[in-house]
Amino acid sequence: MAITAPRAVVLRPLGLGDLLTGVPAIRAIRSAVPDHRLVLATTAALEPLAQLIDVVDEVLPARELEPLDWTGPSPELAVDLHGKGPASHAIVAELEPARLLTFDSPGYPGPAWYADEHEVHRWCRLVSEGLGVAADPDALDLAVPPVPPPVAGATVVHPGAAYPGRRWPPDRFAAVARHLAGLGHDVRITGGPTEVELAATVAGLAGLGEEAVLAGRTSSLELAAVVAAARVVVCGDTGVAHLATAYRRPSVVLFGPVSPALWGPPVRHENDGPLHVVLWHGDGAGDPWGTELDPALAKVTVDEVLRALDALPTR
Repeated sequence: MAITAPRAVVLRPLGLGDLLTGVPAIRAIRSAVPDHRLVLATTAALEPLAQLIDVVDEVLPARELEPLDWTGPSPELAVDLHGKGPASHAIVAELEPARLLTFDSPGYPGPAWYADEHEVHRWCRLVSEGLGVAADPDALDLAVPPVPPPVAGATVVHPGAAYPGRRWPPDRFAAVARHLAGLGHDVRITGGPTEVELAATVAGLAGLGEEAVLAGRTSSLELAAVVAAARVVVCGDTGVAHLATAYRRPSVVLFGPVSPALWGPPVRHENDGPLHVVLWHGDGAGDPWGTELDPALAKVTVDEVLRALDALPTR
């Protein structure tokens, strides 16, 4: 009779940035249970990218705060990397795991939650304290996608973000794109299917042709491949910034309502220059779900972005 390896399930059905900031914690879970089959429960849309996390054995499509479609025996270990409260804790607890790891909340003992902790460090600490293993917060890398990038060596300008409060104005992105194209960069404007119009607007204002618009023309894996092969990335506080971190590509990231101390890239240097530059003029009191441009983000100027680009190792 075949012996089935015990399973460990990790809950993280959120957005792209959430998934990528959880990678170091997921790697630490693997080191804690090296003989387990590691199952990552995340959204179906993120499944192709979740497959690029080299320690994950299986991806289970999941929906936020909904029961998991779990089959077979209960997992030996279940870890809630979703949130701090009982709504998400209950989802993994319902699987009746032999061991359950969550942050402390009524009915669920565990490590304390700190609101002012960086997202990467928060989940690393949960795993370190809960499972007694070291977690490296810089272990953010992803495998290179198994698809060729539509373009290699591009300067990626990504004007979109989930909410208007985190979207730098299109005319400013266009001014940056126009300047870089004038320097000989192969500028490409990326985005998802709902951001095609925005990307086309930026390209048009920058004087770029239709071929510069990649928004709506790439799968999630192809977008990751473009970033992995990029010369440089310019974007707001969004998932593409985390892809630039995962592939160690030079980036300039514009923050507004949210402090980079909570969601920003790690401090890295290459060839005596910073690999990731963050621009921010806020106090952390903005609304990340805001419907209007955040005042702190509005303070970031085109000249600041161009100076930050000059500081990157690719320049």
